[in-house]
Amino acid sequence: MIKNKTKKMKKFGLTLLTAFVGGAMALGGYKIVESKYASNMSFEDRQKVYFTSNRIAPASSVTSSAGQPTDFTEAAAAVTPAVVYIRTTYAAQPDNGQQSQLQQMFGDMFGQRGRPQAGPEMASGSGVIISPDGYIVTNNHVVDKAEKIEVVTNDHQDFKAKVIGTDPSTDLALIKIEGHDLPIVKLGNSDNVKVGEWVLAVGNPFKLTSTVTAGIVSAKGRNIGIIGSEDNQDENQNPFGRTQYQGKPRLNKAIESFIQTDAAINPGNSGGALVNTNGELIGINSAIASHTGSYEGYGFAIPVNLAKKVLDDIEKYGAVKRGYVGISFKELDQDAAQQLHIDRTVGLYVDEVIPGGGAAQAGLEKGDIITKVEGNKVYESSDLQERVGRLEPGDKINLTVLRGNDEKSFTVTLKPEAATPKVAVSKSAEELFNKFGASFIPVNGTQKAKFHINAGVVVTQVRDGGLFDYTEVPVGSVITEINRQPIASIDDIDHTLNNLKNGLLTISGFYPDGSKLRSTIQVQ
Repeated sequence: MIKNKTKKMKKFGLTLLTAFVGGAMALGGYKIVESKYASNMSFEDRQKVYFTSNRIAPASSVTSSAGQPTDFTEAAAAVTPAVVYIRTTYAAQPDNGQQSQLQQMFGDMFGQRGRPQAGPEMASGSGVIISPDGYIVTNNHVVDKAEKIEVVTNDHQDFKAKVIGTDPSTDLALIKIEGHDLPIVKLGNSDNVKVGEWVLAVGNPFKLTSTVTAGIVSAKGRNIGIIGSEDNQDENQNPFGRTQYQGKPRLNKAIESFIQTDAAINPGNSGGALVNTNGELIGINSAIASHTGSYEGYGFAIPVNLAKKVLDDIEKYGAVKRGYVGISFKELDQDAAQQLHIDRTVGLYVDEVIPGGGAAQAGLEKGDIITKVEGNKVYESSDLQERVGRLEPGDKINLTVLRGNDEKSFTVTLKPEAATPKVAVSKSAEELFNKFGASFIPVNGTQKAKFHINAGVVVTQVRDGGLFDYTEVPVGSVITEINRQPIASIDDIDHTLNNLKNGLLTISGFYPDGSKLRSTIQVQ
């Protein structure tokens, strides 16, 4: 009896010790990952370890007999602590009453209004904590060019934040505060989002911190043309009011595939969380469509599956590694079909295949119509752009195209950048590339006709971090003047660069889509 009792006590003690050690390992598991292995893991993988180690179950929604959520309290309670208020400060500007359209537009949209008098400008927005050690996702336009960034958490702690990196092409930014054991929002899967499902928008509208609103997903894959352009149309003609930019594109590679929602989003919500009823992050609130600058029922969020790739790249490389198919295309509708003399009104019409690009090597041709991406039907350009935006150079993507009456499938290997024809490089061109950080070739007859010019040069390559990179002039642009001097050859550029006045470089010409280009930078 005594022996059996002793054996049972030993067995119980061993079980208790095992449970204790297991619990300690679970509780300490994330700390190990955070301190040693985090840099080799994606934010999503780190979250999986975090939630498993801390035994945190996802929020659940209460539903009615019809399957509709009737209680959002658990989801709101799970998300609100991890949505932060962001304050930014900008350099003092002279009070000349001439704010740029960019400042006016984003200021009106998201509550980022500069002071009327000369002095530091203040702005505000929202952000979402995605790791316990202080990484926060927000919008690029919330922190762009800010001299000082402050983060206020839900429990009223103040932190100074630094920018880890930004991606203007998606309007995303990754910033960081020095914190530990911070609450986080669980990354969801935006591919699983369905039109009509309930969602919550969490942010800080009008400086009202920790505000939660509810609505439904109104649409997916919206391309509204807001990222990367400054000039807006007349509000009476623009269906998106003052929040959509039209006219001159500032980014040739903008990626838009917004989740549209009618959850109330107002100035200050920018960079905040769009979550499902389980409290999972499915989007980053980025824009509203409004004629007044305030909520009118149309909000847009960047899908989290696109954000995951962008944020992981920024943390790992400092910038986004993006692959390109190597084509230009037109989105088909009734008008486009009539212009192209085709009878198909859905898909993407390939109007150019870049020599040496992934599409050219795979066998795509001008006139092909892309009908499916990875087996999913293509309705809009965002169906292709968002999928490609998640991939890196070297990754493969499967495209189904209609060529004549035949449907064909192609596997395209993405290239690091849109390929350009190779030309012999003279000594002058090589020296210019070293100084300018860009390469050029004279325009050909087709380009002269397209842009209605007699002479100019085409930008064929831009080196990251080079002088020309700061002009925000993309590959494919045509330069006709520099500092009002006509440019017809590489020698003209070299001569102009060596005779700058006051160190100012003003470039004029055309963007690849034909809109007018004018960019000025200060050369050190």
